[in-house]
Amino acid sequence: MKSHNKSTGATSNANETALGLLVTNAGVLSLIQDAGRYGAFNLGLTNGGPADPLAFYWANKLCGNALNTTSIEISLGGLELLAQVNCVIAVTGAAMPLTINGHKKLLWRSYLIKAGDKINLGYTSQGVRCYLAVAGGFDIKPSFGSTATVCRESVGGINGDKIVTDDLLPCQAIDKSRSQLKLLMLAEHGQPKYSNEVVLRTILSYQHQSFSAIGKRLFFSCQYHVSKHWDRMGYRLQGRAIKPALDGILSEGICYGAVQLPADGQPIILLNDRQTIGGYPKIGAVISQDCAKLSQLRQGDSVRFEPISMSQADNLFHLNISRLKQTQLISCN
Repeated sequence: MKSHNKSTGATSNANETALGLLVTNAGVLSLIQDAGRYGAFNLGLTNGGPADPLAFYWANKLCGNALNTTSIEISLGGLELLAQVNCVIAVTGAAMPLTINGHKKLLWRSYLIKAGDKINLGYTSQGVRCYLAVAGGFDIKPSFGSTATVCRESVGGINGDKIVTDDLLPCQAIDKSRSQLKLLMLAEHGQPKYSNEVVLRTILSYQHQSFSAIGKRLFFSCQYHVSKHWDRMGYRLQGRAIKPALDGILSEGICYGAVQLPADGQPIILLNDRQTIGGYPKIGAVISQDCAKLSQLRQGDSVRFEPISMSQADNLFHLNISRLKQTQLISCN
């Protein structure tokens, strides 16, 4: 299996003595992510970042971190780590079985990890992505202002690639005793509920007039299923074909959540690792909080679109922010 050159991945000047979490099994797909890379579209670099920003937010919040702190996104499962330092971790997201030294642990709470402890994440039966944060974050050198990994562009993370076995993820050691630590949990009623059916609220794009009234009505009334083509770039759906009057358009910038309709009429919803420009007509864009729900789906799961106005989307965004600020974490001490 491919190994990385650790000397370019971490910020420490003495990587031979750097300590942190050692990867003993990288799992299906594990990526270094912060909140995303912004302001580099002019260079052709997309934003990357967590596919499920809500789960990413809570993982860092449970560790007392700022929003943009570097963490790990684990897809499907299989990640195994060996702690070389005392630290605090939290795992949030899809229901991946978490064990520490072979003992089952709950997600959505923080844990004290001691040097020598083994952290294992099994495979999820529902949902796709989990986030593992460590207090203080992982010490990874930024690329173009961010540590977010976009493998297609070979940028971010450790040498622009996914995490592999034997990678060392440097992090801060803690010197507090358990009685001095503030371990936290998110109450069950505050945890997102993952489903294999989601409604995607969608704002019509300026190109929506290229679609007939019947076509738009069908788009918002039919059920679609996730095809075998889904990843961090986007989700290709299968269902009723919706074709615009245009065969194509001049390439233009593409927003997060854009719903493209290529020649076959099957929707493609573009996500974090999308290309920065494209030439397919777009019927609209899915709002960000529903893109997070989409990112937890896999092949065969179902999707339905629902129209929403710009003002409604704005209200939902601010309501969601308000709810996050009002949600209180519970002490586990």
